[in-house]
Amino acid sequence: MITALGDEHFMRMALAEAEKARQSGEVPVGAVIVCNNVVVARAHNQTEILHDVTAHAEMLALTAAAGYLGGKYLTDCTLFVTLEPCPMCAGALHWAQIGRIVYGASDDKRGYCRFGREMLHPKTKVEFGVLHDECQDILQHFFRKKRLW
Repeated sequence: MITALGDEHFMRMALAEAEKARQSGEVPVGAVIVCNNVVVARAHNQTEILHDVTAHAEMLALTAAAGYLGGKYLTDCTLFVTLEPCPMCAGALHWAQIGRIVYGASDDKRGYCRFGREMLHPKTKVEFGVLHDECQDILQHFFRKKRLW
């Protein structure tokens, strides 16, 4: 299920979403969902703006993709996200039966891998490290700047 335009192409779109989050004071995480080489959803963290702890980029993208496609199952879709999904997002991705997840930077403290691959649907394929340095840099820069305040 590798996309014809390439994983880096779509991860750059997710990074653009992460930049939108950073510019609005959110933790800079971006997500893009692609189905048959078509972007069906894009989102970035909006937990501060919406005053909603569940408004992670992945959750917002899942809702948008399901609405666009007219169904809750995203078996033919790939999620590109700049940071490893948290357990909440992994649970939602499980229920959506997402076909593939591609993430850039790992999250050793809050990522789903800490709790086991079983959090995802058994048929979901996972790839990581795509544009790792860029995905990690935007997060590190954000938190370094935040700590200086």
